[in-house]
Amino acid sequence: MAIDTEREFKPIKIALLTVSDTRTRADDTSGNILAQRVADAGHELAERLILKDDAGLIAGQFEKWIDDPQVDAIISTGGTGLTGRDVTPEALDHVKEKDIPGFGELFRHISYGTIGTSTIQSRACAAVSRGTYIFALPGSNGAVKDGWDGILAEQLDSRNRPCNFVELMPRLKER
Repeated sequence: MAIDTEREFKPIKIALLTVSDTRTRADDTSGNILAQRVADAGHELAERLILKDDAGLIAGQFEKWIDDPQVDAIISTGGTGLTGRDVTPEALDHVKEKDIPGFGELFRHISYGTIGTSTIQSRACAAVSRGTYIFALPGSNGAVKDGWDGILAEQLDSRNRPCNFVELMPRLKER
């Protein structure tokens, strides 16, 4: 990461969604890891929720946060696998305007270094909708660390060079 110390850090507002049929706030370790990393980076946690693996519920929550001016980015954890209950990418398909295909590709590249070929089972993905970034990470602790530490920490830092997601925010709604 190339942080330009001459540039101003611009904190953004991030909503976190854990997708799980079994997790509660008490045992949501991947959500806790993300919340701590968001805070440690200097960003604001806009809201944090846990929803069941239901594409309609997930898409509905994405829509609420997309329309909320107090949310700049959404990060979800869970529901990106291959089982019948894993529906986060399908929920994202309902709300997205533009895919960010490099996010999933880079995530799997980073994850390959951690878990080898098992990364092929991940459908981590990202998109933009009406000016809001949405990043869908797998639900394991290792995956959220890979996603945040390897991609999001840099791309959500306005000082990152040569470019970052934050500097694009004012232009995301342009037509």
